[in-house]
Amino acid sequence: MENQLGLLRIRIIRGINLAIRDLRSSDPYVVVRMGKQKLKTRVVKKNVNPEWNENLTLCIAQPILPIKLQVYDKDTFSRDDKMGDAEIDIIPFIDAVRTTTCFKNIPNGVIISRIMPNRQNCYSEESCIVYENGKVVQNAFLRLRNVECGEIELQLQWIHIPGSKIL
Repeated sequence: MENQLGLLRIRIIRGINLAIRDLRSSDPYVVVRMGKQKLKTRVVKKNVNPEWNENLTLCIAQPILPIKLQVYDKDTFSRDDKMGDAEIDIIPFIDAVRTTTCFKNIPNGVIISRIMPNRQNCYSEESCIVYENGKVVQNAFLRLRNVECGEIELQLQWIHIPGSKIL
């Protein structure tokens, strides 16, 4: 793919205080979508504070689209219940990756950019894009929308593909 920029590894770490959709708990999983790409985590049974620690990898190409996360409760005999959704605009992350390609010898732990929570994004607290061990990384807590409660903790990490055009 000639307009391919690289790969984005999304580590879905955990859910926090997710909504109850069954009798006393939920069986949550996360679906990650970007354009026509769709990935999902495994189901964690009977847990509103699930630990997934799963890596999902998306191919990033032009135009740069937002990442959409949807949390569902797995049901056996009926349609899976919605447990909220969130969206990440990855343009600030891609801009940080582009910035690092212009410099050499960037010190470990340097904060490239900060994203503050506001009404236009799903961040529940400040999120920093950092240069860590030779990689661009962002840790984030996302507040779920269209639901009474819940957050998702995740990490974004850029994976460079030799020959790709990030600039």
